[in-house]
Amino acid sequence: MRETRQTDGASPPDGFHRGIRSYVLRSGRLSAAQRRAYDAWFPRYRVPFSAAIADYPALFGNSRPVTVEIGFGMGTATARIARENPDRNYLGIEVYKPGIGRLLREIERDSLENIRIVEHDAVETLERMIGDGSTAAFHIFFPDPWPKKRHHKRRLVTRPFTGLLADKLRPGGYIYLVTDSEDYAGWALAELSATAKLRNPYAAGRSEAAGFAPPLPWRPRTEFEAKGLAKGHKIWELYFVKDT
Repeated sequence: MRETRQTDGASPPDGFHRGIRSYVLRSGRLSAAQRRAYDAWFPRYRVPFSAAIADYPALFGNSRPVTVEIGFGMGTATARIARENPDRNYLGIEVYKPGIGRLLREIERDSLENIRIVEHDAVETLERMIGDGSTAAFHIFFPDPWPKKRHHKRRLVTRPFTGLLADKLRPGGYIYLVTDSEDYAGWALAELSATAKLRNPYAAGRSEAAGFAPPLPWRPRTEFEAKGLAKGHKIWELYFVKDT
């Protein structure tokens, strides 16, 4: 899935150019089923954007660790991960309404009580709502790679945004990025490697793939990923841990 973000001008982290967007907001039409799910169930699972720091235990009704997923697309992988890990909570950030509707259908079908959704810009959500040292993990699966050189400034996984992610992680937390773009994978590897407080447990080695993580067995294949693999695309995975 391509990460879709919406931005509306609030103050960014120092050095982050809010006026340069990292997405093209898709305006896909909701199916009838997605519209019904959005209208009926979003009030129950929605976390309204707010300038106040989110109280995770209050949101989920427990103190289990929280993973934040940035841009969950159609949400099928999100639902499966949440279903297979009931001891963890998941906060998805997305602005693509058909994807939100699709995920809500999965949540209701499987009675998943460990997912909540923020329909808002991811950067602003992290700035305003996510407390420092509060989050167990960030998942970023198949963000838009912006392959043309003149568009590289639009890429999400770049400094200082990677520093914002690190600040929000608790010690021992991780960032897990997956992409099918070799160029973006190398870019993200360099940016995350240069970010204070983050360590790459796969950095050792001299092979061509040094620094990249092996496929993690618990991550399900996304619909976007399946299409890419059918076209012969290679998948690149990055996994960074916050030590302190």
